Amino acid sequence: MTILVAGGTGLAGSAIVRELERVNKKVISISSKDVNLLDRAKTFTYIKDLKPNVIIDAAAKVGGVGSNNAYPVEFLSQNLQIQSNLMDAAHEAKVEKFVFLGSSCVYPRNCPQPIKEDYLLTGELEQTNSAYAIAKIAGIELIKSYRKEYGYSWISVMPTNLYGPGDNFDVNNSHVLAALVRKFYEAVLENKKEITLWGSGNPRREFMHADDFASAVTFITDNYNEREPINIGTGTDISIKELSEIIVKISGFKGDVKWNMEVPDGTYRKMLNVTKLNSLGWKSKISLNEGVESTYKWFVQNYQATRLSVPVKVNDLINTL
Repeated sequence: MTILVAGGTGLAGSAIVRELERVNKKVISISSKDVNLLDRAKTFTYIKDLKPNVIIDAAAKVGGVGSNNAYPVEFLSQNLQIQSNLMDAAHEAKVEKFVFLGSSCVYPRNCPQPIKEDYLLTGELEQTNSAYAIAKIAGIELIKSYRKEYGYSWISVMPTNLYGPGDNFDVNNSHVLAALVRKFYEAVLENKKEITLWGSGNPRREFMHADDFASAVTFITDNYNEREPINIGTGTDISIKELSEIIVKISGFKGDVKWNMEVPDGTYRKMLNVTKLNSLGWKSKISLNEGVESTYKWFVQNYQATRLSVPVKVNDLINTL
């Protein structure tokens, strides 16, 4: 059996590749350097020639709140093209199983917590990334449509916020955990006496280590076959302030942490309901403390490769919320 992981060099995709290799699966990883999934003809040719048994679609144009808000056309158009080209090519090649990676941003901004799968399309989206969310919703619907019309065992999974080694620490596009790791490390490096972070620190978020997520995806690929998407998360959340305290302890930062109360907090809470996943027999195993510590160590070891010339700014942490 051959498993193709599209987007195999990203945070989620690379973790999935590692997990599949760990359990001795035959896996082929591709990125945009190997196949441009925006090119429909080349995508069809590649999938037809490879004839994989399973495709796990971790390929997408992604970014933080700032880039999502500034370039909605690119986030909507390119993601629609990537996922439809790949699914249509998989259909032509009669691929048995297709696993589509959605996003927790597909759920309404103000839906009840924790978020159940059936809350999809029950309210308004967060406007700052609605274009990306709509593209992912279209992908979920295309999976359902292929199942209905052709009887495929294709599924959609909805991951919570991911982090881990190989995360994106770019100052303009990183999410909260990666941004805080870099900010505190550089504060220690520069012997700063004070750090100012965005908002009140009270909003709560769920964070999942990419290796944990990859384990869940591998399990679900073998054990789930329903038209409705399935959430992947830890089932626990933490405030941004509590997260910062964990990183303070790991980093050894001795200065003061200030909070800029003049800027908005964003959605107060965002956590997925993972009852469906847990009922299948899979539960998260990597604790947040353990995961953050390993991620911080990885970042320190790879700092020169991940740093940019522009220092982290407080405003960059808007991508966190």
